[in-house]
Amino acid sequence: MPIKNRFAELLPEITEWRRDFHAHPELLYDCHRTAGIVADKLRAFGCDEVATGIGRTGVVGVIRGRTDTRGRVIGLRADMDALPIYEATGLPYVSTMPGKMHACGHDGHTAMLLGAAQYLAETRNFDGTAVVIFQPAEEGGAGGRAMVEDGMMERWNIQEVYGMHNMPGIPVGTFAIRPGAFFAATDQFTIDLQGRGGHAAKPHETVDTTVLAAQLVLALQTIASRNTDPLEAVVVSVTSFRTETEAFNVIPQNVQLRGTVRSHAAAVRAMAEERIKAISAQIAAAFGGTAQVAYNRGYPVMVNSDQQTAFAADVARKVSGTVVTDTPPIMGGEDFAYMLDVRPGAYILIGNGDTAGVHHPEYNFDDNAIPAGCSWWAGIIEERMPVA
Repeated sequence: MPIKNRFAELLPEITEWRRDFHAHPELLYDCHRTAGIVADKLRAFGCDEVATGIGRTGVVGVIRGRTDTRGRVIGLRADMDALPIYEATGLPYVSTMPGKMHACGHDGHTAMLLGAAQYLAETRNFDGTAVVIFQPAEEGGAGGRAMVEDGMMERWNIQEVYGMHNMPGIPVGTFAIRPGAFFAATDQFTIDLQGRGGHAAKPHETVDTTVLAAQLVLALQTIASRNTDPLEAVVVSVTSFRTETEAFNVIPQNVQLRGTVRSHAAAVRAMAEERIKAISAQIAAAFGGTAQVAYNRGYPVMVNSDQQTAFAADVARKVSGTVVTDTPPIMGGEDFAYMLDVRPGAYILIGNGDTAGVHHPEYNFDDNAIPAGCSWWAGIIEERMPVA
């Protein structure tokens, strides 16, 4: 099952869709234009059912095969939202929305799944039902959870679900995957430190929250270096250091630290939360201040099911001839995890070539990956549910 000829024929059209999405990025759940275009195209393709407003602005299309002797239903998911980034590519189809950009390739994911949906609706060369899922708010809004909580899996009796993401640094059109934990849990913390402000010339009369916070930033790094098994993975990053004043001669009363924790194991995740709270309280007390920690758990670990991962890799191998099946775990987050929490399935990476990294203002999805991506989507349906 190499790249399907139909997708070579459709490449100019799918590329046009992708570049239109790129020029009109939308954030989080505000995907009304994108969702409207997706729904209109699914109806034009002849999908048996098209539902909108799933998980607020998600779209679901249903395509029934030639036969349905087994009652099989498989979901294919793509994300639609962009990022709050100013684009710096200078492309002819550059974002027309200042401060918004498809810097993660969701424009490509949506276009590829639309191409696969058109092919599947034309051919229906499978025994069962394909459900194409277009999700909003992957970039921090938990749109995957919203669609699951909206009853999507039960409403269409989805039994397995598959996702795909492009990856710079991997040759265009090739694939990479791994079983088990693949993308990390993504948690956020805010630490509010209170001391006693005063004149910078009289530090002895203050409880200096700047020094306190600096010590705390360093101390939090011991969670990875001294509290975590070296064979496990955890990231604790302080990404924001805010004081209440910008004056050169004022020691601030309050400092706020913000950051993220990434982990692949439940025990490590729980330990990191406990240690952040304990270290913050103890460092603050040592300097005579106080610390209040707000810890928010974000996306869960994304775990690929063993059987479905092997199957997804086999389809990828037939499409491109090249698939890495032991790609290293990734510390980035992915809210497809919510769908894999409730149904078996797998998430695969497709190469985007030697491009800027995702979430970079010069990133751009490589349209040459479209035929392979579409062929993989279609192959998942045709090979998992072959005609009886």
